[in-house]
Amino acid sequence: MHLDPMMPYLVGAILAVLVLAIFLRYIQQPYVIGYLIAGVVLGPQGVALVTDEEMLARLGAIGVVLLLFFIGMEVTPRKLIDNWKVAVIGTLLQIIISVGCVWPLGVLLDWPLERIVLIGFVISLSSTAVVLKLLQDWKEFDSKVGQNVLVILLAQDLAIIPMLMILASMGSGETDAGNVWLQLGGAIVIGAIVVYIAMKETIRLPFGKMLRSDHEIQIFAALLICLGLSLLTGLAGLSTALGAFVAGMIIGAAKETQWVHHSLESFRVVFVALFFVSIGLLVDLSFIAQHWEQIAALVVLVIVTNTFITGAILKVLGENWRDSIYAGTMLSQIGEFSFVLAAVGIQASIISDYGYQMTVAVISISLLISPPWIMLVKKGLYK
Repeated sequence: MHLDPMMPYLVGAILAVLVLAIFLRYIQQPYVIGYLIAGVVLGPQGVALVTDEEMLARLGAIGVVLLLFFIGMEVTPRKLIDNWKVAVIGTLLQIIISVGCVWPLGVLLDWPLERIVLIGFVISLSSTAVVLKLLQDWKEFDSKVGQNVLVILLAQDLAIIPMLMILASMGSGETDAGNVWLQLGGAIVIGAIVVYIAMKETIRLPFGKMLRSDHEIQIFAALLICLGLSLLTGLAGLSTALGAFVAGMIIGAAKETQWVHHSLESFRVVFVALFFVSIGLLVDLSFIAQHWEQIAALVVLVIVTNTFITGAILKVLGENWRDSIYAGTMLSQIGEFSFVLAAVGIQASIISDYGYQMTVAVISISLLISPPWIMLVKKGLYK
């Protein structure tokens, strides 16, 4: 009897994820940690059961798209617009202060200006996937903290565009004027869609009634809506996850689309898990073992600094200290889009290979320890 050579690897991977998930549920920790640990265990630095990191990373990217799609379905556009001060002012201050915190270290180590700016940008971005997954699991989207965290994360996703442009102008690369205008045009269109949904509150989709009665067509229609708008925003030079989020808002505002959630829920669970497993694969255990003291110090410094930077900004913007610190804790880790900035940095020779490996290690570990850190602070704040 012929056995597909991939079958043992697939069974082993699913078994590892399942065992870790059951254990983490027993100790009341979020599943995200289990997915990350599974990536470390299954990857080249573990038992080497999964070696095609690029393939898994691409599948994981679909997971982020689906996650943002579901989040968009639960968001009220009017609340996002009403909270624009936190999104714009809060995110801008966070980025500026992050770069400012890196500046003394860069001066001490004689770093060039572009390296200081790059590292500041890297630590200023938080993980959309990790934070929104926790908010979803804990049912905190409608809370004041949840709304503040959500708009900041979306603003950070948009901020990646000017960040890349600034780094390109400072490094050896050149900014393509055509791409800049395309990105700006895409951002304007996305903003117009959000404003339209906020004004209309409810919209109707073509063929909505027909789709509601056919389960098989529902699945493909839902995927087309989600991935189609993601494709368009990707082609415009924007985040594909941002397009999925807006697609979710469109679905959430439509009356005939209750079927979407049920049609895609299984896809979301699997692909979001793949995303976090792909992050775990990036962890280089040998590099971490060799430089564990520097990495541990940097991770602690980043987590604590980000917590209090965001907390202080939200306090200045009118939130109470407890909610401000909790929101800061939520956004304390370094985000997945920082991997993109680090890759740009090494391609433009802004950082060395050592600097790139150190950056990847700090990002990965900050993602890994972020959920328990958030739970710890949450219990201390809301006893």
